[in-house]
Amino acid sequence: MPKNKKQAAASASGSSSDSDDGPVDRNPPPSKKAKASSGARTEDKEPTWVLQKNKLVKVREFKGKTYVDIREFYEKNGELLPGKKGISLPVDLWRKLLTLTDEINDAISAN
Repeated sequence: MPKNKKQAAASASGSSSDSDDGPVDRNPPPSKKAKASSGARTEDKEPTWVLQKNKLVKVREFKGKTYVDIREFYEKNGELLPGKKGISLPVDLWRKLLTLTDEINDAISAN
């Protein structure tokens, strides 16, 4: 009796192939959305920039309002999905944050 099921199936079907390879996929795997290098804009329906491997900045529309979304993403079934870690700022708060950058940088330098 053959030691494994593949040998048994090959013997039963009369196949003489000794290959353990499965079907060969000649199509390349789909590319991932955040494959770009750090700081680069990706080709996405929403304007998107990669801060780090899975940390993205996106400009999104939600219920008719625009938000700047800074978030960690995770991969599931070859697709990048937004995770829980992150923040979505309405445009007015985003602009306020931008006005504080000098003060924030000074505080960082003081530490």
